[in-house]
Amino acid sequence: MLAPETSAYRNAMARLGAAVNIVTTGTLDNPIGFTASAVCSVTDSPPTVLVCLNRTSRARSAFCEGGPLCVNVLTSSHQDLSNHFASPNTMAERFATGHWHTLATGAPVLQEAAASFDCKISQIVEVGTHSVIFGVVQALVSHDNAEGLVYFNRRYHSLPCHQG
Repeated sequence: MLAPETSAYRNAMARLGAAVNIVTTGTLDNPIGFTASAVCSVTDSPPTVLVCLNRTSRARSAFCEGGPLCVNVLTSSHQDLSNHFASPNTMAERFATGHWHTLATGAPVLQEAAASFDCKISQIVEVGTHSVIFGVVQALVSHDNAEGLVYFNRRYHSLPCHQG
């Protein structure tokens, strides 16, 4: 059996809905960040997440230095911010929007995020066109009433927050 063509694979993957995130590293003085939907939990003991980053990304070298990583889960009001971080803007231009602070590692944390996972990078595995970055969570913040933002079929969709 032949492997699917790249375009067929990408079209099928567009049907896999995913949370939209801004992933950061560096410091508030020298922030680096990009928009990512390829993020997931690995384990809760120790709490670990993974992030996939294209090897051609200009942000990649900063993450490969092995420092901090923060996954900022975007809310339904962050479509413009997601696009802003996915654009060719400079890092200074990207971080001029939003309110940024730090937690344990010093990586930029978006104050308005639905949740933020502040991590120390534990390993990076190269797979095809991407680097798979594993981060062990050192601190986290969660806003229980935030509405979610997902990317499905090449469009943004809001997810309501239902309590109870």
